[in-house]
Amino acid sequence: MAVVTEHEVDQIEQANASGKTPVVFIHGLWLLPSSWDRWAQVFEEAGYSPLMPGWPDDPDTVEEANAHPEVFAKKSVGQVADHFDQIISRLTVKPAVIGHSFGGLLTQIVAGRGRAAVSVAIDPAPFRGVLPLPISALKSSRPVLGNPANRNRAVPLTYEQFRFGFANAVDEDEAKELYNTYAVPAAGTPLFQAATANLNPWTEAKVNSKNPERGPLLIISGEKDNTVPWAIANASYKKQKRNDSVTEIVEIPNRGHALTIDSGWREVADTALAFVKRFA
Repeated sequence: MAVVTEHEVDQIEQANASGKTPVVFIHGLWLLPSSWDRWAQVFEEAGYSPLMPGWPDDPDTVEEANAHPEVFAKKSVGQVADHFDQIISRLTVKPAVIGHSFGGLLTQIVAGRGRAAVSVAIDPAPFRGVLPLPISALKSSRPVLGNPANRNRAVPLTYEQFRFGFANAVDEDEAKELYNTYAVPAAGTPLFQAATANLNPWTEAKVNSKNPERGPLLIISGEKDNTVPWAIANASYKKQKRNDSVTEIVEIPNRGHALTIDSGWREVADTALAFVKRFA
């Protein structure tokens, strides 16, 4: 099991001491916890205690990440989910959990274990039982899945790949800024796990969507997302809505996969905050 870092322990202790409801933010592939910095401020101002844990071995900065990409390799969905489970188990108040992309999948895994008071999955990666495979999603994943050897590697995106997979709904200048500010290499393993989830009964990319302790769940989808198009987000919603808890889905118009970090991030943050406020 991955070690909880000193920085993560500090966040846990601050949340427990505050007496406020914690909000745990989970980033996805090709990003770092710093991608949530502005969100954390919004939720803190709203009266919550934000935590931004990393995936195991996450570097502190984008510069360090790009200089040492090997640290991202061989991180599986199950390993990362267990890491966040370990962090959440140390909180004295059940948190809200918010995740983007593969962080959205991890959010649903954690919620399915009964760890979340309320959860928000933003453009979430698919889990076992989610069947649609739109062409744009296949193209977005091709930089990793196109080479089987990438399963055990850390894979960076070129600017052109990032532009298609993340920043297709913003102009060229903003796309370049986002790439330079946020993009880091990512583990190949989770993408291979998600791609084969429906063929592998023992996959780690699965969600207990029927757990009565799952809690309320909101799925947010960007209308122009190439990486996780509406078909995938809506299929996840249809699986989740069988749960007795509240399950909702909302589409944000004219937004791509970078909707949590681009210039329109605040609309998405406010949508998530409004849902969390209803239940936590």
